[in-house]
Amino acid sequence: MGWSGPVLTDSGGFQVYSLSRLRSITPDGVEFRSHIDGSLHFIGPERAMEIQRALGADIIMAFDECTPYPSTYDYALSSLRLTTEWARRCRAVHPEGSSQALFGIFQGGTYRDLRLRSLEEIVEIGFDGYAAGGLSVGEPKGLMYEMIHATGSLMPAAQPRYLMGIGDLLDILEAVEAGYDIFDCVMPTRNARNGTLFTSAGRISIKRAEFKEDPSPLDPECDCYTCRNFSRAYLRHLYLSREILSMRLNTIHNLSFYLRFFRLMRNSILQGRFNQFKLQWRDVLERNFAPGRSQAALS
Repeated sequence: MGWSGPVLTDSGGFQVYSLSRLRSITPDGVEFRSHIDGSLHFIGPERAMEIQRALGADIIMAFDECTPYPSTYDYALSSLRLTTEWARRCRAVHPEGSSQALFGIFQGGTYRDLRLRSLEEIVEIGFDGYAAGGLSVGEPKGLMYEMIHATGSLMPAAQPRYLMGIGDLLDILEAVEAGYDIFDCVMPTRNARNGTLFTSAGRISIKRAEFKEDPSPLDPECDCYTCRNFSRAYLRHLYLSREILSMRLNTIHNLSFYLRFFRLMRNSILQGRFNQFKLQWRDVLERNFAPGRSQAALS
């Protein structure tokens, strides 16, 4: 890839979840058909570990079943049991002393008792880090927050605590307060590809006619490559012309925005003022980052 930084790979559990109409789950693993050509494939715990080892990732994930929402209690319980069994099998084939960190994933749907049971079972197996899976899959925000707060403080403090599939900055603030450390999401890159950019003035849709002859940088307060070298008018032209450079420059900026946010948040934690940081940014995000809002500058 030409990338010298850390690499984290998913096991495939969420990917086969997204192919729900093309898959068949058994105790051995998941058989599914490609959404591209219809070819038949199989992936189980051992195969998931084999693939991730071959990729050379720094952090690899145990194979799990991502419990859909909504699910009945009985289905969530069955999914929990399968995830625990697959986690044991992943741990059994993971080489001792490996340079790759293996994280376990707990499930349980939106049932508090099942979430706590799954977490307890995964921690008992023993992993290098722990991840909450099966959230942000369509459940109401309040229910997601309830699961986050119920589990965050119960995860081992000595290992990284990972909340999978979360990228909305308001959700991240809530999860950090609950004790989570790591997040992943397509939000900054998907928005970039679609022409939506995060700036110190809120969300900007670069396709808007108001930017047609705007010579100013995308965000005067940002020092990323995009903002230092290109105007809003040129970024709009690239997007409307469907140039691949548009996706690249927009992605560079959105990722820079996210990196700045996380850097400021880490500093606030180290300085013992995270609560103040959360209140300040929650207000900023609610005012300026809801879709369609970009009216006020950030402090």
